[in-house]
Amino acid sequence: MMANGIEKEAAFQRLTPQSARYLVESVDAFLFDCDGVIWKGDKIIEGVPEALQFLRSMGKKLVFVTNNSTKSRKKYAKKFSMLGLEVREEEIFCSSFAAAMFLKLNNFPREKKVYVIGEEGIMEELTLAGFECLGGPEDGKKNILLKSDFHFYHDKSVGAVIVGLDQYINYYKIQYATLCIRENPGCLFIATNRDAVGHLTDLQEWPGAGCMVAAVCGSTQREPIVVGKPSTFMMDFLLQRFQVDTSRMCMVGDRLDTDILFGQNSGCKTLLVLSGVTNLSVLQDPSNNIHPDFYADNLYDAVDLLRR
Repeated sequence: MMANGIEKEAAFQRLTPQSARYLVESVDAFLFDCDGVIWKGDKIIEGVPEALQFLRSMGKKLVFVTNNSTKSRKKYAKKFSMLGLEVREEEIFCSSFAAAMFLKLNNFPREKKVYVIGEEGIMEELTLAGFECLGGPEDGKKNILLKSDFHFYHDKSVGAVIVGLDQYINYYKIQYATLCIRENPGCLFIATNRDAVGHLTDLQEWPGAGCMVAAVCGSTQREPIVVGKPSTFMMDFLLQRFQVDTSRMCMVGDRLDTDILFGQNSGCKTLLVLSGVTNLSVLQDPSNNIHPDFYADNLYDAVDLLRR
């Protein structure tokens, strides 16, 4: 099959100067994952500022879609600024924001509360959306003393439990979330994402939100509503905000099971960069059935191909 003179393979192909030109000419908006694509931990990946500036100079819309829920959009905008990148809050779509918007769009009762296994990002976005929340980092300091005739109290007015990445997770939080989901009638179980690992520092991968979600799945025997990638829930906001058809978008990410699958589920073109979680051997493994349209070593190399 041919597309603008570019041979489209059944699986995927390394980006070339020719296919890079085809890609950029066929796309109006680029969606970027952050961890492993823009930065690792608190260190920017080499060449990213130049690559983003080049795409902006070509008139492309840039959007940043991250599953990391530890920060709010406002805090992410500050992080971009600290790394020397000019990114507006309106260009950032994080899973903490998606969780709050899910409740808002589904008319979650204002008299109900939200229990959070997660960090400040979720708490801040819920508060901005007008919801009362409890849990979060504060409950990371709490312990349980198991003894005879001990009854664990939980708030019966909790109508939703949101689980995201939480470095302060403990037995207390898991029990609180479990009781709310199992005993409060109609209580929602929402996961920001199910990522197994993430680049929380520049040198190593760390357990992701999927580990926290799995703990609550195990104790409740329930499956969550997932609002982050690869769920297409966030795409509704992107379409409203940017008015670009998904066929004119390209999802750029470092993970096959979240970023690339999100792009494919949404009808976007997809570009995998090998600067994060997925390496070339994983991509080419015969057992892998998630294939991006194109792949490149990193974002700078992908954009540099346009200059050749």
